[in-house]
Amino acid sequence: MKPHELIALDTNHSTKIAMSSAEGPTHTGSPTDFLKGVVGKRVIVRLNSGVDYRGVLSCLDGFMNIALEQTEEYVNGNRTNSYGDAFIRGNNVLYISAAEPL
Repeated sequence: MKPHELIALDTNHSTKIAMSSAEGPTHTGSPTDFLKGVVGKRVIVRLNSGVDYRGVLSCLDGFMNIALEQTEEYVNGNRTNSYGDAFIRGNNVLYISAAEPL
């Protein structure tokens, strides 16, 4: 089983973790490498509120402000809205995960 990529962010540090159910978390690469690798690919963005946005990561900046295309909003695992483009302010982002293994 190929591990899923997850980047955890907080105000003190950020860590990229490769996770799989068969193996424990392992540290691989840097957060910058991960983010460069998922631009143009489907991602899951979890907000501090627990709401998920899933879509294609079109760009992000140094403040973690995110632009998504083909965006869907999920609340408690249920799709609640679909948007063409969505812009998410970085201070609301809990983590970014690749929707599919890299």
